[in-house]
Amino acid sequence: MLNSQAVTAVISTVQQEFLKQGEPTSARCDELESLRKRGCAAAKIENPHGSQRILKNKAVTNRKKGAEKLQPEDITQIQPQKLSLNLRSGEPQNIKLKFKRAEDYPIDLYYLMDLSYSMKDDLENVKNLGTSLMKEMSKITSDFRIGFGSFVEKTVMPYISTTPAKLLNPCTGDQNCTSPFSYKNVLKLTSNGEQFNSLVGKQQISGNLDSPEGGFDAIMQVAVCGEHIGWRNVTRLMVFSTDAGFHFAGDGKLGGIVLPNDGKCHLENNMYTMSHYYDYPSIAHLVQKLSENNIQTIFAVTEEFQPVYKELKNLIPKSAVGTLSANSSNVINLIVDAYNSLSSEVILENSKLPEAVTITYQSRCKNGVVNEGENGRKCSNISIGDEVSFNINITAQGCPKQVKPESIKIKPLGFTEEVEILLNFICECECHKHGIKNSDMCHNGNGTFECGCRVCICDANYTGSACDCSLDASTCLASNKQICNGRGICECGTCRCTDPKFQGPTCEICPTCPGVCTEHKSVENKHTSCRVCICDANYTGSACDCSLDASTCLASNKQICNGRGICECGTCRCTDPKFQGPTCEICPTCPGVCTEHKECVQCRAFGTGEKKDTCERDCSYFNLIKVKDRDKLPQPVQAFPLMHCKERDANDCWFYYTYAVNNTEKEVHVVEALECPAGPDIIPIVAGVVTGIVLIGLALLLIWKLLMIIHDRREFAKFEKEKMNAKWDTGENPIYKSAVTTVINPKYEGK
Repeated sequence: MLNSQAVTAVISTVQQEFLKQGEPTSARCDELESLRKRGCAAAKIENPHGSQRILKNKAVTNRKKGAEKLQPEDITQIQPQKLSLNLRSGEPQNIKLKFKRAEDYPIDLYYLMDLSYSMKDDLENVKNLGTSLMKEMSKITSDFRIGFGSFVEKTVMPYISTTPAKLLNPCTGDQNCTSPFSYKNVLKLTSNGEQFNSLVGKQQISGNLDSPEGGFDAIMQVAVCGEHIGWRNVTRLMVFSTDAGFHFAGDGKLGGIVLPNDGKCHLENNMYTMSHYYDYPSIAHLVQKLSENNIQTIFAVTEEFQPVYKELKNLIPKSAVGTLSANSSNVINLIVDAYNSLSSEVILENSKLPEAVTITYQSRCKNGVVNEGENGRKCSNISIGDEVSFNINITAQGCPKQVKPESIKIKPLGFTEEVEILLNFICECECHKHGIKNSDMCHNGNGTFECGCRVCICDANYTGSACDCSLDASTCLASNKQICNGRGICECGTCRCTDPKFQGPTCEICPTCPGVCTEHKSVENKHTSCRVCICDANYTGSACDCSLDASTCLASNKQICNGRGICECGTCRCTDPKFQGPTCEICPTCPGVCTEHKECVQCRAFGTGEKKDTCERDCSYFNLIKVKDRDKLPQPVQAFPLMHCKERDANDCWFYYTYAVNNTEKEVHVVEALECPAGPDIIPIVAGVVTGIVLIGLALLLIWKLLMIIHDRREFAKFEKEKMNAKWDTGENPIYKSAVTTVINPKYEGK
């Protein structure tokens, strides 16, 4: 394999005698200078480089308007069209693309119009759009087609009124409107302007309840329903005309629609039939579908919604926004200006790159302008007939996990033409492809001899640097069907005896065992065959020291090892690790062990309990060891099982001990001090209760006081309001009599 680092030119040698004794085969891969210094012949060094090959290179079209008419597929604006690259890690491959705007290039334009009631006056001006637009666009191209579609809103509440009367005529008063609908493909793309005028003239305004419209549903269907719309592989323009905002993904929840838009065509009889089933598409989803189908969008919207659609334009590549007059009278000029703006800019985009592959762009635009980085993808202010070029570097930063041919596509946004680039990765030396099968270099032809960082690729059942090690273990099987008689390891088809006393092809011979045979040798064979014991009946083993008699393994219930083990050489080997003892009858960690020994531990350690009077007689079956605290109790070890116990006596005091069986000895370790619960501390309890009552009382008083203040303020405010609103009667009380009496002196002359 070649090194994946981009900065190091790593190569390999195919010289067979290159490696020294004990040197790994990876030493064949190194830097060029290192291999030369080590004496590797130049002819034996393989150092592959990347390369490229052009597979399709049709020249860009040079034609003038009025010349012989060409089919869209015969017009070429980007060159070359297909290449093949061989990429070596860290070595960039540079390709040059040429783009030229063809004159008289065909155009398909689809006019998508909002037919809600607020667009009533706009519809009147659009009815004559077909012939007028055909005439204007003939100045740009001789191959122009136009189509028409309309939209309103999803046909569910709360977007429209679902009462029977409103479903027939959603408009108010004496206005005659058509039933609401989501999207309708009125006219497939056609070159007949009169047909456009005729069909559009028959359209009627509809209505809905909310201000945003369901235009995104319509855009999605126009983008993905190519057969219904009639798109060709030419410049595709969609004019979106409205005087309102738009609903997008998530708004469908208002109508109980939660299923995401699936981005598929759902037109039946030219009507969108799944508006009640699928939510509105998201902006990102629309961007994806518009880009996939090479559709350039022109938003013709009123002045009020310019800011909204300008933000939308920034999210949708190759789109433009134009200001629509109140009655759409300027729509033709808007379309022409938007088309010129869109077609004067070319932006390259590429498909998803394979693992470890990077791409960079450099553009050489009109008037010698050179752009790099993200701006290297585009050129602006391109007129018809102008030619620009792009230098593209494609680099493999390493070898992918799965080395296989890949492909990427580069295309100018809004155009149907694309460049296909096939990628092949150089991750091995060329000589790997020409290995010598069954080579004598691989031990009697047990592998394929290859160059590079490995010498021999071994066949099945062989391994080793020279394929000289067999993985077949059948040659190591002894007569007892055991590998190496259980006394060794099978390595490369030969037994390596791990017991030094034994040897032989299957570790069956013991040449140094003169006295190893016990008294259980066969009477008829006083000698040993190759010093191997011939055992009497009921005995086995290399020294005839293993009895086959199972009587010593019988438990009191007449079962072998109590059914919890295997009798081996007259001794029980317990298969359940919880049990031990001569016949696997003891379980020091089983549930109930603590309860079983509680009374005996209690009487021997503390002189209490039910067995304190019979303690010496009944409880002398274990060794008792006292410890100071619980930390001193023994911990479980692998050598023998141990059970930790915690028991309570009649005085509610706890005592702690462990029970274990060490070989045949039963041991109990007990903490010498009882752990008795202390009585409750009355003072803190009483103080806490009193404090709690006081705090709760204060909290209740504060809450009551706060409620009273709020109530008083409300009453006072109410009084003040009534006082200000009162109209007092200023008339005199008829029963009122003044307490003052005035008497005039008749003699008084006023002097």
